[in-house]
Amino acid sequence: MDTISFDEWKKIEMKVGKIMKVERVPDTDKLYKLQVDIGVAEPIQIVTSLVPYYKEEELQDRKIVVLVNLEPAKFAGETSEGMLLCAENEDEDKCVLLSVEKDIEPGTPIT
Repeated sequence: MDTISFDEWKKIEMKVGKIMKVERVPDTDKLYKLQVDIGVAEPIQIVTSLVPYYKEEELQDRKIVVLVNLEPAKFAGETSEGMLLCAENEDEDKCVLLSVEKDIEPGTPIT
């Protein structure tokens, strides 16, 4: 396992996010396009491969853990502006979203 320094860890910015909108990405088998409230003026867009694991209605309004300062990336022509955090087993047949235990506002820092 690679290690990082405390200074490197301090660069990672995670916040509580609330999924505001869920859409399938056309012409893909696994991708959702999410609009996620992270406590700023406009929601960010996250593209994620959760279709095999979650139905749209299971994601809607869910509070999740989001890595917010990740460099944007393109997936199937859609820009992803962050990353939601999941736990996935080695066989990739189980994937579970990390979420908050109690209700807390979107944008709350994860420390």
